[in-house]
Amino acid sequence: MNGRDVDDSGVKGESRGEALRYLCATLPMLVVGGFWILSADSRKVAPDLARIAPDVALCGAGLALMRWRHRFPWQIALVTGFLTLSSITAAGPAYVTYVSLCTHRRWRQIIPVALAVWLCPAAQVLWWDVGRLRVMSVTSVTIVTGCVIVGGLTVFGLYLRARRDLAASQRQAAFEAQAQRVEQARLSERVQIAHEMHDVLAHRISLLAMLAGGLAHRTDLTADQTREAAQAIQENAHQSLNELRAVLGTLRRDGIEDPQPSLVDLDALFDEVRVAGQQVEVGDTIDGRELLPAQTGRHAYRIVQEALTNARKHAPGSRVRAELGGRPGQGLWIRISNPAPYWASSGPGGRLGLVGLAERARMAGGTMSHAVQDGRFVLDVRLPWEA
Repeated sequence: MNGRDVDDSGVKGESRGEALRYLCATLPMLVVGGFWILSADSRKVAPDLARIAPDVALCGAGLALMRWRHRFPWQIALVTGFLTLSSITAAGPAYVTYVSLCTHRRWRQIIPVALAVWLCPAAQVLWWDVGRLRVMSVTSVTIVTGCVIVGGLTVFGLYLRARRDLAASQRQAAFEAQAQRVEQARLSERVQIAHEMHDVLAHRISLLAMLAGGLAHRTDLTADQTREAAQAIQENAHQSLNELRAVLGTLRRDGIEDPQPSLVDLDALFDEVRVAGQQVEVGDTIDGRELLPAQTGRHAYRIVQEALTNARKHAPGSRVRAELGGRPGQGLWIRISNPAPYWASSGPGGRLGLVGLAERARMAGGTMSHAVQDGRFVLDVRLPWEA
């Protein structure tokens, strides 16, 4: 449901509510009019039009005034209340406008209007019953009845206001919850982008450091070898800028993003680190890699990239073994191992690189474990792969 559907439903609901209010306002006129007709028919006389016509006309005036009850709530309620001095059927508009006034909870305005709505019908009965013997009895019954009606209308108006306040608070709570969900989604996206930037920059900078270190410490390089190393540094710096630009492309408002690396780019990654001097052995037994979802492939690429970066940091110059396997329905597994440095332990590590890898695996719906086995540090990652 979009915003236009919500607006249309709100307008339709308000229109139905307004129609119901006018129906309630005309109900006394219909009831009293039917009573007048039946009474005249039972007495075999014509209806007293001299009395009925002004009464109905005043009711019509009250119905017309109801249109401005929102702009002038207490004024319209007071005027329609005074109409009941001369019209029985005008009680309908008077009651509706009084309820509307009660929803505003302004007691300085409610109390005088309530007195008018309560006493004016009694004054009307007293006016028409002058000279009759039971005038006081009829007037007393009218006052008590009016007191009950006005009290009930006041409670009903306050109840409507409470319901509106509750509905407004629920809408505000829903709006705030939606805003919080949007903010959480934005924060999650920022964290994901930060992970991407860390993976890209850490990998590239470690390669640059390795190449630059080779140039700084090797004095036996020929001019061609020095030129090749400098060219490799230049290419890696250029590639790091391109990858960083690709990651930041996720922030574009037009939704156009540069292609992200996937599993098919792993061979290029292995060649790249080998050129930089890192020794990597690869065992790839993946079956049906073209069926791997792009999102899972991107996570797998970043995991291998970060694992190679960690190996360069903590076990420089050592031989790294990368094993990959899996098939649809059985999942994808990645195992990266290298000689364990002297400080490595078999328990869960607190190093940031491993924390980032664990978070990456969790984001992909998989798991990660690491341990030292036979003097080698082994990183094992399992990612889901639907059949």
